Amino acid sequence: MAAHTNSFVRTFSNVSRASARSKTTSDSVDVVQNRMPEHHYYRTLWWEKGDFHQKANWKEATLPYTLAVGVTLDEYERRSDKFNVRGYWEWVDYKVIIYELPSKPHETLIGAIISEIVEKCLPVKRTDASIGNLGAIRTRADNSGKEADACFRPSKPRVRPPNGCDEQDEPWPNLVVEVAHSESEEHVLEKVKDYWLGNLSRVHDAIVVKIGEAPLGQPPLWMQAWHFCVSDRPRRTADIQPRTYFEFGTHDQYGNPTNIIPGQCVINISLDCLYHDAFPRITIHRQLLPDSIVFDFLLIRDEFLPHLEKNLLETEINVSSASQPKKDLPKA
Repeated sequence: MAAHTNSFVRTFSNVSRASARSKTTSDSVDVVQNRMPEHHYYRTLWWEKGDFHQKANWKEATLPYTLAVGVTLDEYERRSDKFNVRGYWEWVDYKVIIYELPSKPHETLIGAIISEIVEKCLPVKRTDASIGNLGAIRTRADNSGKEADACFRPSKPRVRPPNGCDEQDEPWPNLVVEVAHSESEEHVLEKVKDYWLGNLSRVHDAIVVKIGEAPLGQPPLWMQAWHFCVSDRPRRTADIQPRTYFEFGTHDQYGNPTNIIPGQCVINISLDCLYHDAFPRITIHRQLLPDSIVFDFLLIRDEFLPHLEKNLLETEINVSSASQPKKDLPKA
């Protein structure tokens, strides 16, 4: 209980050391609530109880945000599993840090990208060459713990400890997808370059998408995508550059409408990359899968945006209905 309370107490720098030492009893939550702004207290509930509370006012939070300190990696993984955090938290040097906040655009775009990848790999489903959708699996490396938004790989042999993605023998994914909305472009690209692709024995390819900010209640207009492949990094210390980059929103970064056509904004991933380090017994079915597999982000965008527009329309209808004066029921 003491370690649990201390990690909670040390979450906030504006709590004095004297008051921090006093928060070792069951009344600690009440003490903190009385001595800090209300939204600070409610932000602690995400770590303490998995409660992403409305009163936390997360939209006004400055990212990155340190949610807790003095936390072991095992405790971080236990809580992220328990509360189904799915990669919004990262663990670095005993700190739990938030770089991305839950949002409908973030989750909806991840779903559209996963759907596209799964669909393109359907021809080999239930064969020995099936590409597994691993979801947002936990990984450990470089004294940190991270989860990508989506991970894919074929069946691969175990690796020599501690080189696995669990710092044991679990093989790394071959393809990871990172989608950033509230997370900064600089951080998501740094994470991909230095963590996912920072070691030639880790992930082979990464797709990164950054969703531009939009006024509240409006769908995003500007979106960017990058594709990185370790084949473009001849040695570990070399800087890796994106193999592909494009904007695929309805507008560019300056607000001008775009006129994207099918086949213009695509990411190509070769079968040799997708099946890198797979079991030698696996047959790459080149007659079933094209080489390379093409992911068209115009199609992904056109699947993504209508879901947001539908939700926004429903919100507008509900707000409009709520604003109408209620009529008295006719008397019998």
